[in-house]
Amino acid sequence: MQRTILRVMAIAVALCPAAAVAQTPKAATYITDEEVKKVNSQPGTDRTITVVDIGNEHFAVGIIHRGATGGAGRGTAAAGGGPPAGEPCGEAVSTAAQSGVPSGITHDSQTEGYVIVSGGGTLVTGGHIVNGRKSSAESDVTKILNGPSCSGTIAGADVVKRAVKTGDIIIIPAGVPHGWTDITDHVDYLSFRPSDHVLEAGYVHPSIKK
Repeated sequence: MQRTILRVMAIAVALCPAAAVAQTPKAATYITDEEVKKVNSQPGTDRTITVVDIGNEHFAVGIIHRGATGGAGRGTAAAGGGPPAGEPCGEAVSTAAQSGVPSGITHDSQTEGYVIVSGGGTLVTGGHIVNGRKSSAESDVTKILNGPSCSGTIAGADVVKRAVKTGDIIIIPAGVPHGWTDITDHVDYLSFRPSDHVLEAGYVHPSIKK
């Protein structure tokens, strides 16, 4: 009996590395400049190009286009086009938001990296969300863009406002609020989103899906 148990354990140990190797992707994903431009020409603000299973996590690439914010006193959430109609989140305050304070979003588990490819504006990061709303668990924003999120007004003494331009790179960890102001014309940026299986792998934007 003991020999049988040892033999079974030996087989299991031998198979584990093979199983791990079998689950590891063996092919690279190529996204052409033409495909990026085609997706960026489609309607909408935040367009995911593809979500790839890279083994230990999922990795999403998107192209975001934001138009002018209409002045220094108007802001725009970093994703999703404004607070979703979900459950309350963030800090609840009874006083009205101050004018000039931007709206923004924070993602529960999703880190983002931005590469500004055209235009520019002021990126607002840090602080905390006030009078926010959670994203719907069934929405595309949740499933293929950002995962569970909270949108609302950005506030706090630790808020950072930074003018960004073409060529700049920004990394926004999960849980950090972010939004935009002072976009005079537009800002386009590639968004890279590594996550612990937060976003659904296998998605390809319909405009380039073969």
